[in-house]
Order: sequence, then C-alpha cells, then structure tokens
Amino acid sequence: MNDTPTLSSLGELGDLLALDALAAQATGLSEPNPRVACRLLLADGRVFEGHTQQAGGPHAEVMALRAAQAAGADTQGATAIVTLEPCSHHGRTPPCCDALIAAGVARVIVALADPNPLVGGQGIARLRAAGIAVELLPTEHPLAVASRERNIGFLSRMVRGLPWVRMKMAASLDGTTALANGASQWITAEAARRDGHGWRKRAGAILTGIGTVLEDDPRLDVRLVETAHQPLRVVVDSRLEIALDARIIAPPGELLVYTACDPEATRDKRAALAERGVTVIDCPGPLRPGSQAKVDLPGLLQDLARRGVNELHVEAGHKLNGSLLREGLVDELLLYLAPRLLGPGMGLANIGPLTELAQGTELEFVEATPVGRDLRVRARVPGRFDGPDSTQH
Repeated sequence: MNDTPTLSSLGELGDLLALDALAAQATGLSEPNPRVACRLLLADGRVFEGHTQQAGGPHAEVMALRAAQAAGADTQGATAIVTLEPCSHHGRTPPCCDALIAAGVARVIVALADPNPLVGGQGIARLRAAGIAVELLPTEHPLAVASRERNIGFLSRMVRGLPWVRMKMAASLDGTTALANGASQWITAEAARRDGHGWRKRAGAILTGIGTVLEDDPRLDVRLVETAHQPLRVVVDSRLEIALDARIIAPPGELLVYTACDPEATRDKRAALAERGVTVIDCPGPLRPGSQAKVDLPGLLQDLARRGVNELHVEAGHKLNGSLLREGLVDELLLYLAPRLLGPGMGLANIGPLTELAQGTELEFVEATPVGRDLRVRARVPGRFDGPDSTQH
C-alpha cells in the first residue's frame, strides 16, 4: 500500500492557495529575491510553514524547517510544498535543496520552476538525485498561476533581463488626470490612494519624470501601508533640473536620477546631489538632429534590472507615460477611475496623434475591481511575458 499523500489529499489538509497568501507576506521584505512560501506536512500530521525573509536572511524552506525543529518535530519522511523551486546555489545563504535533503523529507511539490540561471532545474535535479520524490505542478494549476503572478517581476528579470513595468494612473471616468490648470489632488478617494501604496510596496523601484517632480514635489515613498523596505525612487531628468531641496531626495529610501546632460557642465550640481545621497546615472539616448539629449529609456530599464529591480512602478505625467508607451516599454497598466466627469484637461498619456486605429496600443483586461467608491482596472500588453514553462523539468 502506498501511503504517500496525493495532491488532492494534500489540498484537504489546507487550502493550497493559502500558500500564496503566505508568500505575499514577503512583499516589501524579500526584494530582490522572489516571494516564496513553504509548507511542511509531517508524518504525524503536524504542519509548519515559512516564507522568505529579507535578502541575506533565511528562505521559505529554512523558515519552515526551523519552525518544525523549534517544536521538536521529526521531519523524516515529511512532504514539503514550495511555491518556487528550491535554490541550489550558494548565494548569501546555503542551498535550500540541501536543507530539505538534510531534513530527510520524502517528497517535494514545486509550484513553479525557477528560471534563475543559477538554479534552472538544478534544485529539482539535486532533490531527485538524493532519492526525494519531486512533483512539478502543471502550468495551469491554481498555485502555479498564483506563484507566477506573485513573482512576475522576478521572473521577468530572470528571463527578459528587464523589470516588469507597471504604470499607475488615476483619472476621472472620462480619462482626465488633471484639470487644464494642473489641479489633480485628489481625483480618487482615500481607499484608492491606499491601494495604490500597496502596489508601490510591491515594487523594487518607483519611477517618475522631472516634470512631476518640479510641478508636484512628490515624495513617492510608501506611507499608507506598512512596509519593511522602501523602494528605490527613480527620476528621469535629462537636463538635471532637480532641485536640491526636492522632497523626493529626503529619506526614507534611496534616489537614482538618470540624466543625459554633459557631466562636466553639471559637475557642481552632481557634487551637491551626491552630498545629499543622490546617485546620478548617465544614460543618454541617441541624439537626433535638432533635438536635446534624452534619457535612453530602454537602457534605464536594463540598468534597473542589473540593480535587482523586479517590478518597476511608474507614477509619471502624460509626457513620460507617452514616451514609455510609444517605445513599448510598459507591461501593465494600473488605472484608478473615479466616478466623476471633469471634461477637458490632461490625459492619461501623450501617445498621439494617431491616424489609424491599428496604431493604438492593444491591451487585454486582467481585472476590474471596486476599491471604495473608485474602480481599479488592470490591463496588460497581450503575450508580452507569460513566464517560464513550469513543465520544463
């Protein structure tokens, strides 16, 4: 008789999707590492869980094993369910697959393969080589789908070498983001603003343009929800016009300013910014005849990925929004619509004028959810990034 639990019976011990909720607790904590949860099912019926801690801290598997060990539990013959393939390399911490092997687990269920080149199936291979039964969930399994969504930025960075770019906008029902005189606070209500800070928390970096900094003087930090880690703040500032007393420079969090101006001509300004803890990065794009140098936006994204940014949250004006959209750099729109009509004013993004409907940016809706009195709409570029094939190993 085979006493190994089946996947259906494992689900009866607790909602498997609750593991995604546990992984969510690593949001704003584990960056740039993925958000992972682990559940240990012991032979005596006890259950222990853990999620990834801060970078350099223990991963989900180790947290679950420590919880079991603290309770004096025997992990021999246990089943582990993990939302991402256990790591197999020595980074800031030892390999998690070795910890599971040492603990004597008999079976590991993996929701999603890890496309990190340092892992890439090696974690699963090492577990199997140690005699542990490993099951990789089908791509369409709800826990696999949830884990991909939870870690879409990490997967994007590993597979594409780019962060997942999510552009947040707030507008009236007729698409106005600000009145003609610039007034925009507040189009949406407090619940939507708090929800927006939750999406800021997900991000490794928050990006805006110098126009927004000069006009609105935002902080662009996470304030309305609790977080253990403040995202990087990033400003696109081609001519290095940022004021030395801009609120975005002040703590908490670090500030990166990407520019295209002459380093020698702005030497004093750069030194003053450096004294305030600001990192200025030269990132000029191709210079077109008769035009001023602009920041190379694709190069900026590549640089942020090299710095470990998984999700990039954009809160900018219609000009930078339009530039990002025209260059095909936006993966997802996060739009809050208020139930009011404001008439002429600033639009969502300066992407026109177009002469044919086919020139528009095609999107597909992901969700439409009421948030207080407002409506949150998410839409993505279809087929932009579907994540790794979790059946590959």
